[in-house]
Amino acid sequence: MTEELERFKAQALSELEAIAETGELEAWRIRHLGRKSPLTGILRGLATLPLEERRRLGAAANELKVFLEESLAQKRQALREAETARLLAAAALDVTLPGRPWPQGGLHITTQIQREVCDIFVAMGFQVAEGPEVEWDYYNFEALNIPKDHPARDMWATLWIDYERDGERPMLLRTHTSPVQIRVMEQTRPPVRVVVPGKVYRYEATDATHEWMFYQIEGLAVDANITMADLKGTLFQFARRLFGPERRVRFRCDYFPFVEPGVDMSIDCFVCGGKGCRLCSESGWIEILGAGMVHPNILRRVGYDPEVYSGFAFGMGLERIAMLRHGIDDIRLFYANDLRFLRQF
Repeated sequence: MTEELERFKAQALSELEAIAETGELEAWRIRHLGRKSPLTGILRGLATLPLEERRRLGAAANELKVFLEESLAQKRQALREAETARLLAAAALDVTLPGRPWPQGGLHITTQIQREVCDIFVAMGFQVAEGPEVEWDYYNFEALNIPKDHPARDMWATLWIDYERDGERPMLLRTHTSPVQIRVMEQTRPPVRVVVPGKVYRYEATDATHEWMFYQIEGLAVDANITMADLKGTLFQFARRLFGPERRVRFRCDYFPFVEPGVDMSIDCFVCGGKGCRLCSESGWIEILGAGMVHPNILRRVGYDPEVYSGFAFGMGLERIAMLRHGIDDIRLFYANDLRFLRQF
């Protein structure tokens, strides 16, 4: 695979060198650095490799990604300078006129955070999976240890689909991305390492901290001899990579119906340094996600022997992560389509 990286690098640099117009750079970026590029495919395939080889190739692939991004930036700057020189050489150019800005779009702040979080877990050997937003009741609740009429269902204000057919199960707009974890386990034998980003829906009033539609990313790892220590180590590395290497992490017991034991994870407040302030409600800590060990009932339901396999799961709201990172105080700003807000990111 190292030879494959070298061939990919040589081809990408050769094509970049041959580009003569700035308009061709975006196509090059998508082809060699986009989500469907060979390099991204190599990164996503690392989970199938032995640990030592995964570490070595993961580091090499990430270094190559950074190198290509820097090469792209240098090429863009060189082409712009060359174009400016040509325009200045033209007799019809009035150099006193202000330049025309190039119209550019950009990724939504939620998409940026989603990709950053996925990249962090991909670098740790996880794969990214997606699933349907209109889901069966079985996958959304029953397979996750939340049977019909269980009080835990009250935790999710569910949007049900008006769907009637003899013998069919009820449908709904998924309330979390956990159903995809069940679908992955039904089709895969351990080891499993997967993160699941996507939209989720709740029937509730909107305010500064609640939306009826928002994004989640959940993760799952199942293998022999997985313990709470693996969960804590994985999430500790995630928090430090996302919020900074100086971050401290706290785990506390919490309840979630599909994990046992369950925990919530907090990071020390990056505004007050843990001393207590308005952002952290004077506690010194900010909760960012919930997690826990996968309940044995869930493992049995997908055909895994809980005497052999164990696992951990976690989940977080992407808008909340963005709000903490950028000091955003109202979740409704994300989807109000106000360009004054969106252009800040």
